[in-house]
Amino acid sequence: MYASLRKTARELLQNALQTSITLFKIIIPISIITRLLQQWGIIDYIGIILAPVMKLVGLPGEMGLVWATSMITNIYGGMVVFASLAPGLDLTVAQVSVLGTMILIAHSLPVEVMIAKKTGTRLRITLTIRLAGALLLGWILHVTYTLTDTLQQTNRAFWNPPTVDPTWSAWILAELRNMVMIFLIILTLMTILTILKKVGISDLMTRLLAPIMNILGIGREAAPITIIGMTLGISYGGGLIIHEAQKGNLSRRDLFASVTLMSLCHSLFEDTLLMVVLGSHLSGILFARMLFSMVVIYLLVKLINKMPEHIFNRHLVRQVNSPGNKKEDHIK
Repeated sequence: MYASLRKTARELLQNALQTSITLFKIIIPISIITRLLQQWGIIDYIGIILAPVMKLVGLPGEMGLVWATSMITNIYGGMVVFASLAPGLDLTVAQVSVLGTMILIAHSLPVEVMIAKKTGTRLRITLTIRLAGALLLGWILHVTYTLTDTLQQTNRAFWNPPTVDPTWSAWILAELRNMVMIFLIILTLMTILTILKKVGISDLMTRLLAPIMNILGIGREAAPITIIGMTLGISYGGGLIIHEAQKGNLSRRDLFASVTLMSLCHSLFEDTLLMVVLGSHLSGILFARMLFSMVVIYLLVKLINKMPEHIFNRHLVRQVNSPGNKKEDHIK
């Protein structure tokens, strides 16, 4: 009994370490490049370019810098910029809800798109879906709020950003803390999944989620990890998906659908709360985002199931290094 537990613990530690290292190989160089782009002011220029786009979703051009910062760095970076620009713009709750929803769909793109790529989804497809999805849902919310005269009261944020240490040493320490946290969370998630499988709860969860997954077109094998990614974040759920992809346990179509759903709708708890403190309304940042993501995945799966195999393999996915991938069956 003790030997079995020790073997399981050793395997979990090795798997968590390997998965974390895979993520760190993506995160570290991308984070350094992002930091340099920020210091060189390139993100500011991207914000200027996005200013006309903001008008399409009913936002002032200055919010282009907020979205650009969120997309290139992370949500927290966008929140800091928002806090510095928003006080003089008299934004409504509807406008902040539109911005918050767009940020939640398209943020931390350099890191998260590369994680998706590592699972076998082509970079250009993930990037297109997230940017187009953010803009489309932002426009839908803008039109809906405007036509129904909803949430037109002046926004009041509940958060003032703390002073940020701009030095490289502070940034490096923060990144190291993030990597340690990522490893610990991945180890914890893998341990929980192993326990759930051992006691049969994983199968129960899969059966309970099967109707929803079937409607969306995602196979039951991908259901538990998809739910983890949606609730906790793509860095964690994506890390587990990478692990499963390299083991060859999931078909390419299930991987594609799962990762795409995670890309559009993830970290439902933490990220949603971050937008709430900026003044965003749950109607957009939570309910509309979930409904929109599920509709997109439903339609996308219908499309790829009718797509010839060679077109799917050539344009949507790429080969993942693994002991052996499953044959690509249609998603049930």
